[in-house]
Amino acid sequence: MQIGGGSNGDKAGFEGVRVVIFDLDGTLIDSKKDLALSVNATLQHIGRPPLADETISSYIGNGAQALVKRALGEGVTEAEVEKGLAYFLSYYRQHMLDNTYLYPGVQECLEGLNGCELAVLTNKPVRISNAILEGLGVGKFFRYVYGGNSFETKKPDPQGVNILLRDFGAAPSEAMIVGDSEVDVRTARNAGTWACGVTYGFGFDGLRAHPPDLMLDNLMELPGRLAVGNGGARI
Repeated sequence: MQIGGGSNGDKAGFEGVRVVIFDLDGTLIDSKKDLALSVNATLQHIGRPPLADETISSYIGNGAQALVKRALGEGVTEAEVEKGLAYFLSYYRQHMLDNTYLYPGVQECLEGLNGCELAVLTNKPVRISNAILEGLGVGKFFRYVYGGNSFETKKPDPQGVNILLRDFGAAPSEAMIVGDSEVDVRTARNAGTWACGVTYGFGFDGLRAHPPDLMLDNLMELPGRLAVGNGGARI
């Protein structure tokens, strides 16, 4: 896949990247089935009809509360959202690893980025995010994991990225955000970092409208695009 908008094809710019910040759902993990089952269990619990998995997937990316609110539909009250969210989180905590798995190439990518500092910044709740990463055996790769309830704001607000840059002592030009949706690209633009998109996630249509600097079909390609990792740069 070709490089997207921001770098105009100048791969040499990535040589300064030493911090890689990953999205979670649709980027590192395929959580589509467990999220869909949890949303539909919530809808059944409060007497609403189920939704198609693809419809639910289109609602992912802005956090659990936004997911539940969109699933409940127009005209929903805040009290209904809170009730639905409480049930959803309780159900999802019990079933979050039933069908969720790492995408192909993720393990190899994380192992190959051994010259970079790695973090996860997701709009998913942080405790659930950590539990999934540990359950799938990749928590050890990340120095920091921040979720949608870690700060006052969520992506695409740059607050989480700015804090990570401070944590790592890195400039924006030394960091790359890797994600599957326009939320991740907009976050990168707001923070002044590089943006990498993946084609296999939940939000590829949004990436067409908000092209990243680099687009990958498989994360296994990422170490070879950076001047770090096993064997150094191969760009």
